[in-house]
Amino acid sequence: MPRLYQTFGVLSAAAAAFALMQSLVTPVLPVIQQDLHTDTGTVTWVLTAWLLAASVATPLMGRIADMIGKDRALLVALGAIALGCLLAAIAPTIGVLIVARVLQGLGGAIFPVSFGIIRDEFPPHRVTSAVGVMAAVIATGSGLGIVLAGPIVGALNWRWLFWIPMIVVTLVGIVAKLVVPASPVRSPGKVNWLAAVLLSGWLVALLLPLSKATTWGWGSGRTIGLLVLAVVLLAAWFVAELRSANPLIDMRMMRLPAVWTTNVVALLFGATMFGIFAFLPQLMQVPSSTGYGFGASVTQAGLLMLPMMVTMAVFGSLSGPLTRWFPSKVQLIAGAALAAVSCFSLATEHGSKPLVAIAGGVFGIGLGLVYSSMISLIVQSVPMHQTGVASGMNTNIRTIGASIGTAIVSSVITSHATPNGLPAESGYTESFLILAVVGVAAIGVAFLVPTGRRRRTPEPVQALPELTPVEV
Repeated sequence: MPRLYQTFGVLSAAAAAFALMQSLVTPVLPVIQQDLHTDTGTVTWVLTAWLLAASVATPLMGRIADMIGKDRALLVALGAIALGCLLAAIAPTIGVLIVARVLQGLGGAIFPVSFGIIRDEFPPHRVTSAVGVMAAVIATGSGLGIVLAGPIVGALNWRWLFWIPMIVVTLVGIVAKLVVPASPVRSPGKVNWLAAVLLSGWLVALLLPLSKATTWGWGSGRTIGLLVLAVVLLAAWFVAELRSANPLIDMRMMRLPAVWTTNVVALLFGATMFGIFAFLPQLMQVPSSTGYGFGASVTQAGLLMLPMMVTMAVFGSLSGPLTRWFPSKVQLIAGAALAAVSCFSLATEHGSKPLVAIAGGVFGIGLGLVYSSMISLIVQSVPMHQTGVASGMNTNIRTIGASIGTAIVSSVITSHATPNGLPAESGYTESFLILAVVGVAAIGVAFLVPTGRRRRTPEPVQALPELTPVEV
């Protein structure tokens, strides 16, 4: 039993470290932009590149882990994060920093590998509780990054946002090598490299013109050409996944009404969430001389985001018990509605810190309810042996939505610049209104989620396929 606790501790530390990398840089994008002499549209790729790499690496590395052994894949993922952090800490230019963030995103394998090791090593009756605790660790780590960034930058500088994780991840890797047992189960098979290339291809072809259209022009040949290429590659990716015996994202499962509707909500909500995560701290840091910004420091911006993190954690935890009175579908609709209201409030009333903090707290409630209810709806709607694959697909689609959302909001804010190079208030107003509309669309799709619960046939634990990431 002590060995089991040690393994779980290592996996929790690894997952928390990767989750922190998701949000640790969002409050300091303006600082990085100024230090590396770049523009808003380009610096946003520090976040977008991480999301894009994680979108592709999570299912890809999860498949590889089942083939080579999850313990080895865990070390590879930790090594990628450590190397990416080292490169980011010494990055002389924004281009090098973006490459470093891609390397860090390859650490997305930590999620499927960690859950797979828990499945392999823990007694069957303890797997569910262990997965629940791990999901809570991931959710908490994702939120804490925004709050911790300020004190670190204030005491040192933004490069220590990568030096510190590099040291921690290296130590975790050493302990993992000593503690985590070799995988007792390996699944021979093939990696769908074509699907991975097409997935990354259409995402880059879509995100690049979305973030650069204000500079290139929406009617320019580069913008239109890349958007057409994105459509072609997306269609090719769908075909490749449907024909593959080892798909990265199982499109056949999308035929289930509860699955495709919940995943569309995940796509829309992922865009809304990261639009807020990335650009609300930036709004707070706009100089007060502009007439609308607070001139907040990175630390102050993080503290203003704290209500959002607290309510997200609290209501994410309460979502399960609340299903006795409020079904998961009701929570999904309510959460999406609260998020839309919050975005509308931020668009129209962002002139005072208390109002921004309250709107953030409301958005956090929506986040907690939506994320927990989505996983619950997925689990209720598919056969037991497909829950890991289905929840992993939901996570990937949510990350893809986050990539698209950050690119669109970045493009809008960049297109509304003042003569002195600062973002105009109208850019933030328009962006939050767009996110509110996306939230309303999520409400509409949530109403389409079937209310009936499918009958699920229990299957032996050993029959479970590879386990992909599950998040709150």
